[in-house]
Amino acid sequence: MRRAMAAAAMVLVSLVLLPLPAAVEEGTLEVGFGERNITPKVDPKGKPVYLAGFGNNRKATGILDPLFVRAFVVRDGKSKVAIVSADLVGLFLDTVERVREKLPGFTYVVVSSTHSHDGPDTMGIWGPSPLVNGIDKEYLASVEQKIVEAVKEADAGKQPVKATIGSVKAPELLHDSRLPIVLHDDLVVLSFKEAKSDKNAGLVVQWNNHPEILGGSNKLISSDYVGYTVQYLKEKYSCPVVYLTGTVGGLMTSLHVPIKSAKGEELKDGTAEKTARYGELLGMRAVEAIDAAKPVKLTPIETRSSGVYVPLTNRNFLLAHQLGVLKRDAFEWNADPKKIVPLKGIIDLKKPVAMKTEVGYVKFGELEIACIPGEIYPELVLDKVVEKAEPGVDFPDAPREPAIYNQLKGPHRMIIGLANDEIGYIIPKRQWDEKPPFAYGKEKGQYGEVNSLGPDTAPIICQAFADLLSGKK
Repeated sequence: MRRAMAAAAMVLVSLVLLPLPAAVEEGTLEVGFGERNITPKVDPKGKPVYLAGFGNNRKATGILDPLFVRAFVVRDGKSKVAIVSADLVGLFLDTVERVREKLPGFTYVVVSSTHSHDGPDTMGIWGPSPLVNGIDKEYLASVEQKIVEAVKEADAGKQPVKATIGSVKAPELLHDSRLPIVLHDDLVVLSFKEAKSDKNAGLVVQWNNHPEILGGSNKLISSDYVGYTVQYLKEKYSCPVVYLTGTVGGLMTSLHVPIKSAKGEELKDGTAEKTARYGELLGMRAVEAIDAAKPVKLTPIETRSSGVYVPLTNRNFLLAHQLGVLKRDAFEWNADPKKIVPLKGIIDLKKPVAMKTEVGYVKFGELEIACIPGEIYPELVLDKVVEKAEPGVDFPDAPREPAIYNQLKGPHRMIIGLANDEIGYIIPKRQWDEKPPFAYGKEKGQYGEVNSLGPDTAPIICQAFADLLSGKK
């Protein structure tokens, strides 16, 4: 009995003497990074992997390069925020909410996608046919778990850091495939160094372009150019790298961008060579941004978010929802969000329908970040919606939406697109062009509206973000 009591006492003393986690003084910047491989298994004779983007029944036959989910966590001694980026076409809000449930203790968790067109279908609309959902439920569940693991790794690896921020214009790496030509060509890089040793601790790169160089004929799993950019920077700086997609609507595309090899040879769309070279060139421009970077204060942390209801009028999306291809909650649309109620079962196409999404805002000291849940057009970010509507558009008298960047007043700003949801294109209502006659003298409408919830998406999203920043409910 005495021995048992003595042993228990020794255990108690040992526990008392264990070092406690060091308290972090409020205002101290801590950052950590984490990543997980989310490359699916590809067996041409087994369960198919349907690739997202370009069309239905595009089944993967192999792997060109791996897919990852990458995360970084920022803490200031009081608040703690996680920002995640996955090499996927997009993740819906319900996925994000399930991830958040598994990550208690965070002030805010942002889950975004790079919008790669060569990863598995995670939205359901690129299955074997337009009538069949293409999501592998087991794979999507594994992605959710890997996101949680990456965030926890980043959280566990937090350390005091110093930060700098730099940016360059890189219009030569962008192509706008829709008139009017408006480029969001700011490449922004956050650099972190260990506070004590000055060793590189991590990089965050934010760029505004579709990762789709491999094109619709590709059948190999790939992160497109994103993985090559990340790898280039990881090798140069020997530290983790997170890539964030920003403004990709309008349409910011990596297709049709003239790219030459190191030997000066013109490279073609749809090739691994152009994809890798584009990624390398983007990495080189990121190095320029890092070299020109200046110290930035990233504390204190502030976050805001708001649920937003957007009417769904896209007939294809409505039909896909009826058939169970588009799997997300539907609501009975009402301009008053307090009166919106969930819809159960098969939706009635005769009644107005809405989808719920989210707008978010993160302020790291001198850096403000807009979190937008889809593919927003650069006009809506940079306040470049046309002053005078082009003849032929459907809503020529629609008011210009409050621009996203006009709401950000700090010295530095950034945007995360496909943040916490993927609702498709967010198009200026004044430029909506679905019905003939068409703008710019075109015989048919330009690409975009077919992948948008509807013409009121941009006014509602942009106003919701403005209200979020102003404090208006």
